Amino acid sequence: MPRPWLRAWTIALTAAGTAACVQANRPAGLKAAHVERLYFGRNIGDTAIVSDSAWNGFVRAVLTPAFPEGATVWDAAGQWRAPNGQLVRERSFVVELVHIVTPDVEARVQHVMADYKTRFAQQSVLRLVTNAWAGF
Repeated sequence: MPRPWLRAWTIALTAAGTAACVQANRPAGLKAAHVERLYFGRNIGDTAIVSDSAWNGFVRAVLTPAFPEGATVWDAAGQWRAPNGQLVRERSFVVELVHIVTPDVEARVQHVMADYKTRFAQQSVLRLVTNAWAGF
C-alpha cells in the first residue's frame, strides 16, 4: 500500500541533507552565485544583421547600466534548428555574468533580454544559469 507521507518525508530529508552538504563544501570567503550566459543572435529576419556599432550601442545603453559590476562579452558562431526543421547558422554575441544571488538580478536579466528582443526584432535570447561560488 502506497504511503505518500513516507515519500514526502524522504524527499524533505534528502533536500535538507543536500543543502547541508553544499554549505559544508563552500570554499571559505565565497558566497552563493550564478554564472549566466546569454546568447544574442545577430540575424534580423533573412536579410539584416545586428551590426557591431548597434551591438556596442546596446551594451552602452542597456547591458552596462543593468550590470555595472561587470560582464564578459565575446563573439560566437552557432547553429540551431528552426521550428520548420531548417538548420540555421548564425553569428551571435555571448554575455557572461557572474553575480551574487540577489532578489533584483532576475529583473535586471529579464530587462536586458526583453530590450534586445524588442530593439533587434528577435524571437528569443538563450539563457543558461549555473550555480557557483564567487567572491569579489
